[in-house]
Amino acid sequence: MMNLKFSNFSPLFISLIFLPSLVSPQPCKKSCGSQHIRYPFGTGPGCGDPRFQKYVTCNGDRLTFATHSGCYTIQNIDYTNQVFYIQDPSMSTCLSTQSSKGFGLDWDAPFTFIEDNVFALLDCSTSASPLFNSQLRTDGNNSLMPLCDNEGTPICSFLYSCPAISTLNLPISTCCVYTPVDLGPAYDMDLQKLHCSSYTGVYSFNGQESNPENWKYGVALKYKFNVKNEFPGYCSNCESSNGVCGYNLNNYNSFVCNCVGGVNTTTDCYFGASWSKSKKILPWPIGTWLIFSVAWYLN
Repeated sequence: MMNLKFSNFSPLFISLIFLPSLVSPQPCKKSCGSQHIRYPFGTGPGCGDPRFQKYVTCNGDRLTFATHSGCYTIQNIDYTNQVFYIQDPSMSTCLSTQSSKGFGLDWDAPFTFIEDNVFALLDCSTSASPLFNSQLRTDGNNSLMPLCDNEGTPICSFLYSCPAISTLNLPISTCCVYTPVDLGPAYDMDLQKLHCSSYTGVYSFNGQESNPENWKYGVALKYKFNVKNEFPGYCSNCESSNGVCGYNLNNYNSFVCNCVGGVNTTTDCYFGASWSKSKKILPWPIGTWLIFSVAWYLN
């Protein structure tokens, strides 16, 4: 019978015994329901980029986006163009109309509206709404600009051709076309303050500007990785090794690569081992087990 002594093990292999301490009890996932999840988003605390954690979360099998104005389902994420699309259940469309409180982004959120986003405010009071009481406003260059962009655009008339809106018998003059730049630095559209009962958001006319039934309704938001908007190289290495990018819950500035089995590393999910002057790359769990087994055999 082989007599094993603890002293026979080198410090390197002794440290391998404690690798379970690197295992996360709640490993990050690569999907939330049917949604594929990649950096900077995550499925829970410690996953993705900490700046996005409080805004985009996985609730069961549903990926949601939260702001001070409400919680919304994320319908799709375009990782190539760094845009995701949400749907506000209180938003009116060509198929239905309903009252709403509006939509807004938190002032410090790492998101902006895409330039193609257009908002149409419906049933606005022509006597009480500041949209009509103050037809002109002063911008930073001391020039005057209209609050509503109704002139020269047929968006309101197209919307009022929808049966769901036309049955309300609302005068078309109470419709106000609003673009993201008009929302101000807070990106907040407070319909109660604007004295409007509803709104609709369109992020694409789908090549059919005169057919509102085929427009793409919702809100499209663009995100940035960092100031230079560069995808982090360390995260790319982590994802290419079948890992999920995350961060240390005790230090948000500390990068963590979450690997299969819940093992966390500070680099990637590959473990290097040398045999006969050649380097073999093995996944973390397999590489660790194999090297520990060889060490036990040699000792």
